[in-house]
Amino acid sequence: MSLKTKGWRELPIGGLILEGGTSEMYKTGGWRSLKPIWSEEKCTHCLTCWIYCPDSAILLSDEKVQGINYDYCKGCGICAKECPTKVKAIEMVEER
Repeated sequence: MSLKTKGWRELPIGGLILEGGTSEMYKTGGWRSLKPIWSEEKCTHCLTCWIYCPDSAILLSDEKVQGINYDYCKGCGICAKECPTKVKAIEMVEER
């Protein structure tokens, strides 16, 4: 089954999505005003950001962080807040 990805303008009025299993159909990354920037050099790959991300936007490969899926990241900043490294491997910046 092929899923057509929908943007925020195609969401139902009020933003309510009542059908289950449709998260891949709606790209919600356009909602954010802040964007997490991940630093590979600072990252220890502890996966804390991945555990706490409510949007499953942290990309993994071989149990290591590979980046952030901006199609679904809403910019909540939880990943940056929960990052345990002293130098902060994820920094929130203003979306441009």
